[in-house]
Amino acid sequence: MSYYIIGVDLGGTNLKAAIFDLEFRCVMERVVDTEADRGPDHVLSRISGLVHALLEEARIDQAQVVCMGVGIPGLLDPHTGMSIFSPNFPGWSDVPVVEELERHVSFPVFIDNDVRVNLYGEWKFGAGVGHRNLVLLTLGTGLGSGIVMDGRVLYGTTSSAGEIGHMNMYREGRPCRCGSSGCLGRYVSAVGMVNTFKEKLTAGRSSVVMEWTNGETGQITARMISEAYDEGDELAAEVLQETGILLGFGLGNVINLFNPELIIVGGGMSAAGERLLQPVREAIANHALRWPREACRLVVAKLGGKAGMIGAAAYAYERQSLTPNEILSKD
Repeated sequence: MSYYIIGVDLGGTNLKAAIFDLEFRCVMERVVDTEADRGPDHVLSRISGLVHALLEEARIDQAQVVCMGVGIPGLLDPHTGMSIFSPNFPGWSDVPVVEELERHVSFPVFIDNDVRVNLYGEWKFGAGVGHRNLVLLTLGTGLGSGIVMDGRVLYGTTSSAGEIGHMNMYREGRPCRCGSSGCLGRYVSAVGMVNTFKEKLTAGRSSVVMEWTNGETGQITARMISEAYDEGDELAAEVLQETGILLGFGLGNVINLFNPELIIVGGGMSAAGERLLQPVREAIANHALRWPREACRLVVAKLGGKAGMIGAAAYAYERQSLTPNEILSKD
């Protein structure tokens, strides 16, 4: 009998799921709308429904599934299977994700933070293969991060280690949903960069982006800023430079604290490439300690949107702690 692992990546917009064999080759994957605004019960129903549909289409029996991993945004307890808080999911507070999902499947379910399952994916199968000390950043709507030190993923007392996005960069800066202000993620995320751009427009600056949006600042995106940079737009270049420098200061602190050999930059904003990363490197070169700085490389993630699914599967497989021989012995 063949055996499989399922990986699920829960996002605010998209819900992704994939079936992998024990060599982590993808058998089948699907993406559907999350419909997060309809509440946690509906989202959990979407997950179980998607998983059942995948298994039926792939003609795989539940008895052939070793385990399933689910990556969930926000704070959670991976040991109890409880999602404590997820800022982009209405009504998402103390949700017993594992308990609810295991009512609809016959195999064990494990959950972890969405960034950490991306970390598992890039570490095991992407840009981080072969490294024992690395940091993954996901630059998207917010700024997430995960850390591997001496070959082990860091979790911390409350499973919230690696919240680099909440590193305070300004004593009194932009308010953050965490309750503090001036957090790094409020400036170097896609939303943060767009807000910086809008602030400068409000102060009287001009940009070709305003022509593209017919003067509607609410339509400005991080991608537009990158495209305006390529058109030689002065404001876009300034904002990308400032954003990169601030991220470089933050990563200089990360290098000094954790001494990684590799920092992987993923998420939608990584598409900005060297427009963003060149000033990051300059700030690191000027402000991080010399020896750890010279031992660390900054690279772009390799797996893109698939990292969360394969990472969730790899994480669950590790939590299940069964070797292939042990699984086969169940036949």
